[in-house]
Amino acid sequence: MAALRRLVSAARASSASLRHRTSACSRSLYSPSTLDPQTDLKAAAAPDLQPLHRRGDPKGRNVQWVFLGCPGVGKGTYASRLSALLGVPHIATGDLVRDELASSGPLSFQLSEIVNQGKLVPDETIIDLLSKRLEAGGIKGETGFILDGFPRTVRQAEILEGVTDIDLVVNLKLREDALLAKCLGRRICSECGKNYNIACIDIKGEDGGPGMYMPPLLPPPHCATKLITRSDDTEEVVKERLSIYNKMTKPVEEFYRARGKLLEFDLPGGIRESWPKLLQALNIEDGDDKRSAAV
Repeated sequence: MAALRRLVSAARASSASLRHRTSACSRSLYSPSTLDPQTDLKAAAAPDLQPLHRRGDPKGRNVQWVFLGCPGVGKGTYASRLSALLGVPHIATGDLVRDELASSGPLSFQLSEIVNQGKLVPDETIIDLLSKRLEAGGIKGETGFILDGFPRTVRQAEILEGVTDIDLVVNLKLREDALLAKCLGRRICSECGKNYNIACIDIKGEDGGPGMYMPPLLPPPHCATKLITRSDDTEEVVKERLSIYNKMTKPVEEFYRARGKLLEFDLPGGIRESWPKLLQALNIEDGDDKRSAAV
């Protein structure tokens, strides 16, 4: 966690220096910061951190993991479950952005325009939000992390690699037709904030191939009348987000694959079917995996 605090401190300092040297136009929120991890962040490297080898149960270790995957694939669902199981914080930059939007703070108007169009939030803004989250976690004594939504570009991955050794990058994969249906079925309880999904995905296999069944994740009665839809969960916006992901974030997969840190995991179905298999792929034993898979 200390290494990540150095990451955001160095990145923010570098961004401020660059803004001082650039024109007023390039200082706009919509212009992502330009950072050179080879020169700006070399001094911030953390050589004392040792990589975690996936062999053996990672419980009790301060894992430093990243979750990748298309929007709506379920990064938050599985990362949060692993966070609780391993006792490390789950830091989702998407949640940080939504919290900022709800706060009506100085960034909320600009962020709402970006998010509603399905665009990627600029690096500078993400790093600033991440910095605040890490500072709050440091005060509480958090160690280790599971990052969800960062890095989303190769530049962000290079910055992260420059200051800490990511142990493992889990790339969740799901066929696009299921992804679209899943995103359009998402609902949030406006009172408690919990996530649900009203979509029942039943895709028949073709030419002898496996099909896919993902049952809906329905709310309890006290939440059923309070469900709302995210403003960016429209078919047009979801398709735009998937297109941007393929252009911007797919290279991040190659970045980590080349370093031998990428674990590809094809989701075979819903949580009940996928969760135990994900634990198996990660070499994690959980005595309550059958119970937790059904939740």
